[in-house]
Amino acid sequence: MSLGTTIPMVDALVGFVALAVVGAVGVVVATVHGRRSGRSALEQRLSALATRLGVDVPDHEPAGIEPALNHLEQVTDRAAEAVAESSADAIRLRRALDTLPQGVIVCDESGEVVFRNARAVSLMGGRHGDALAAQAVVDLLGNAWQQGAAERTLDLYGPPRRTLAVRTQLIDDGRRTLGVIAVIDDVSERRRLEEIRRDFVANVSHELKTPMGALGLLAETLMSESDPAVAQRLATRIHSEAFRVSRIIDDLLDLSRIESEEAPPREPVLVNLAMAEAVERVRSAAEQRDVKIEVHEPSPPVAVLAERRQLVSALYNLLENAVKFSYDGGTVQLRGTSTGAEVTLEVEDHGIGIPSRELERIFERFYRVDQGRSRQTGGTGLGLSIVRHVAANHQGRVEVDSREGEGSTFRLVLPLQPEASRP
Repeated sequence: MSLGTTIPMVDALVGFVALAVVGAVGVVVATVHGRRSGRSALEQRLSALATRLGVDVPDHEPAGIEPALNHLEQVTDRAAEAVAESSADAIRLRRALDTLPQGVIVCDESGEVVFRNARAVSLMGGRHGDALAAQAVVDLLGNAWQQGAAERTLDLYGPPRRTLAVRTQLIDDGRRTLGVIAVIDDVSERRRLEEIRRDFVANVSHELKTPMGALGLLAETLMSESDPAVAQRLATRIHSEAFRVSRIIDDLLDLSRIESEEAPPREPVLVNLAMAEAVERVRSAAEQRDVKIEVHEPSPPVAVLAERRQLVSALYNLLENAVKFSYDGGTVQLRGTSTGAEVTLEVEDHGIGIPSRELERIFERFYRVDQGRSRQTGGTGLGLSIVRHVAANHQGRVEVDSREGEGSTFRLVLPLQPEASRP
């Protein structure tokens, strides 16, 4: 039996059985009151009624009111069981459909909606975008009556922005149409991941193509250059472009590893030691820019359950960004503070800052606020994406405050090591 007929027929069966039981009881009452006038006729009517309700009366059954009442008791018991079973089946089916992530709408043969699961109710709510989706579903249901099936993808620009895939299909038993079903699937996340994948491939191609092209051109020029000074400058440029390609590949490998380790093996890591290791890794770049790094460790020292390499990588990328986008001779501050069950690792610079319109996109792969400056400083556009994934892998979060021309403050917030797991 198809989905479109199951729920209405369950309700109809319950009603039929209830009417049958009421009718049987009514006949019994009439029998008791009419025992003095035409007992044999009543016995026949009771036996006929029992047969109609599914109880076969043997031919050798002795005559009398008592056997007929026994048959009616059997009918009543069966009716009660049928009602209980039908109600349980209907509840089970409704609850099962309510657990589906897709919205399901069922119409009967007259086009009336007989069922909506919980997801369909939420998708067909009162907001403007939901009203558009509801109208589209109504249109597709009408198309399904004429064409047998229909589907459409709806882009609702929100907020939040959503993409719905709606499919409708006729329900029949091979002889006649029983209704139509609509299935509504929210494919917003799937669409977003597809866009990210396409952007990633395009960005990787672009990021690698630019330095590789420069390497080829520089090498070709170097081959025909006889001036040692010019050859030296070309060789320096080749080394710089090769290092840039190497950085892009290293960051891609780091990002791929971090993304694949959604639940990395963790151990207690002292935040103070992770901060010191990250500062040591970025010290050379800071000295080249004459940027001073001030460190304020949490006191007393605190620990987090983390994968040490990921934590150090996140802090290093925040510090490297702060150094690159600070003015020469500036200061970068790294502070660690613990409050309650969390530790906040804050990296503050007083450099060029980030325009407010760009803040929502700075954690995307390869996204750069200033393309020209990023190329001059050797950035790959992957550092903040690495930080975001590290935070997500450790049930933490990353926050940013920035003013253009005044500097930026990034905060990596992580849960502290639980008391029960501390040594």
